[in-house]
Amino acid sequence: MSKKMIVKYWPNRQSISLNNAVVDLFIETEKKLPLKTDNQSHQYLYLDILNNITRTKLLQSILNEFKELILDMIEINLYPKMLIKITKKIVAIFIDRVSSNFFFKFKFNDTISDNSALKYHHNKLTDCLLTYLIFGSSYIEDDIFLFETSYTPYNHVKVLLENFIIQIGNIIIKELMCNLNNSLNINKFLKKQNICNKLYTSNRSIILFLNNLKWQNLVQSYVYEIKSFYDERQKVSVISSEGIITKYIYLSKNKKIQSLNQIKIIFLFWLELKDLLIPKTEKFFIQIAKYCLYCSINLFSNLILVLIRIIVFYLNK
Repeated sequence: MSKKMIVKYWPNRQSISLNNAVVDLFIETEKKLPLKTDNQSHQYLYLDILNNITRTKLLQSILNEFKELILDMIEINLYPKMLIKITKKIVAIFIDRVSSNFFFKFKFNDTISDNSALKYHHNKLTDCLLTYLIFGSSYIEDDIFLFETSYTPYNHVKVLLENFIIQIGNIIIKELMCNLNNSLNINKFLKKQNICNKLYTSNRSIILFLNNLKWQNLVQSYVYEIKSFYDERQKVSVISSEGIITKYIYLSKNKKIQSLNQIKIIFLFWLELKDLLIPKTEKFFIQIAKYCLYCSINLFSNLILVLIRIIVFYLNK
């Protein structure tokens, strides 16, 4: 008889239980990072250009800096609503700090520009992660996720943390390559510091890598992002036993529709229309196909009967 799984829930409010849960979460994540950080997500990441050792060190550096950030935020004693208002600035400053500290040993201190706050792609998951870690699950808005806030699974917060670490690492390497400006400088810098993935050691391979990323980002922005918005789900990156993989979690996006541009709204309308018409169209064609198949079988059966009668007639004759 199989044992019943016990679901571990995230603490609701600030308490010793919340502090212990945060410590446990950081320890678990810290243990996972050195195991495997290969990209198995079937999509390109800017992190792919780094070798395994450097990629792992960067993600570990992000986790360590994030620990300090959470401690600083707890000491400031902010209100939950104030935290949400300044999250974007907090994360932009955090990206600057991680980048400066990590690339200092490579004598490359200007990886992130001063306007990184404008470039940082803010999302609801970051707000939720900080709220979970600092205040507990009871301060999360209702109806954002599928479960009740008081019954937030521990693993859900773990997924948000892993996704945050990977996305921040991706942003840092993206900014690094933007500041290096071109494939020749990127190739030269990565080779000089001995941090390059062996798959991208040539200038040609780096150009192809960057072009693939640009195309992927374009498709992501105008196709998959709208599809995810329509399906009310969010793509997240997590660390598994195979490496970095992609999963989807439910995320209500009703309030985000005002931020969509005209092209995205048209695509969203097309998805609505598709879901309305395609089932009816499919049903119509299935009925037509069934009717045609029925007629064909009857016609074929009648032809066989006629042939048999003709054969019998000539044999009797």
